[in-house]
Amino acid sequence: MNTLSIIHDFLRRQVHPGAFCIDATAGRGRDTALLCRLAGNEGRVMAFDIQERAVCETRALLESEGLQAEVIQDSHANMARYVSPGTVDCIMFNFGRLPGGDPKIFTTAASSLPAISAGLTLLRSGGVMTLALYYGKENGYEEKNSILSYLKGINDRLFTVLACDWINRPNDPPLPIFIWKEHG
Repeated sequence: MNTLSIIHDFLRRQVHPGAFCIDATAGRGRDTALLCRLAGNEGRVMAFDIQERAVCETRALLESEGLQAEVIQDSHANMARYVSPGTVDCIMFNFGRLPGGDPKIFTTAASSLPAISAGLTLLRSGGVMTLALYYGKENGYEEKNSILSYLKGINDRLFTVLACDWINRPNDPPLPIFIWKEHG
């Protein structure tokens, strides 16, 4: 059991055919592919990443699996430039760095907080957002602490936030976080 397996299980229960999903941090494209399979041919998936390598790998994976998504080389902080508010069923984030990528390139609070904020406006009523929060090592704890602090201040009448912690695992395991936009 790990953070991504818990998030993927959650998404399998929440995302249905026809859904509009965003993978805000495409990375190697595995989460994008999962969202494509869950949303099905009737759905729509967009993926964002700032790294050309990540965009190329995501497109290659999707092509090899016969899946379709709009893969955009841009910051997750700019999602709202591409999507209308209140239209997205699911947004998925993996904060940290690209596994096997340049350890000097990683997400920071400077773009992650605006991305989460934008994502909250993009979610439709009943929509969900997941965050896998990798921290420690090269990127330290500043982003983790900033995100957790930000999430504590989100209006509890509009959103429910569940942040989980691995209390018996060493070495800064990534945190799974779930956000639901209330029906209203």
